[in-house]
Amino acid sequence: MDEDESLERYGLHPAGADLDEVRDLLTAETRLERRAQGDGDTELMKLCCVQLFNAAVLDDVLLIWRAKSAGMDADSSIDIQLLCGSGLGRTKAYLSGLRLPEAEAALRRLLHCEAARDFEDFSVAGYSARYAAYYTPDA
Repeated sequence: MDEDESLERYGLHPAGADLDEVRDLLTAETRLERRAQGDGDTELMKLCCVQLFNAAVLDDVLLIWRAKSAGMDADSSIDIQLLCGSGLGRTKAYLSGLRLPEAEAALRRLLHCEAARDFEDFSVAGYSARYAAYYTPDA
């Protein structure tokens, strides 16, 4: 499946079983990208992260982080803000409560980006609208 097919099939706000399929797709593409940079479809990975961002399920934060940290191309394609579909504060609290090395790495990156003002004027609704305009400019 490519980015266009995923957008057609799941839209930007998948729910229910479609969310599980998006998670599976992101996991598979992340695995490919980790194996060798360029093997995963980073544009598809980004779309999956946007779809999960819109679902705002805290349990997806590490899945998005794994995708973002799969390689250099994925890191630049997937915005750090996509970890924060439940909001920046809730995401930081969630990550700090996990006590896992990858959660600590994600939290450090969030804090660094927040200090660099990458979250200035950030809102979940605003970010969702930004991606809606990006993926469906004619809507």
